[in-house]
Amino acid sequence: MSIVKFFRNVAREMSKVSWPKGKELVSYTVTVISTVIFVAVFFAIVDLGISQFLNVFFD
Repeated sequence: MSIVKFFRNVAREMSKVSWPKGKELVSYTVTVISTVIFVAVFFAIVDLGISQFLNVFFD
């Protein structure tokens, strides 16, 4: 398969994609960012708890 044919196929497939509208995009972005922040804070708290637990018993 030639590179030109590949990019032609990519362009054809990309034209079939249903892209989100502005409000949907903002909503999805806020959802992703808030989820990432929640997971980061959750694991930071878990890590802190495990570190404190290990420091009490192995220090």
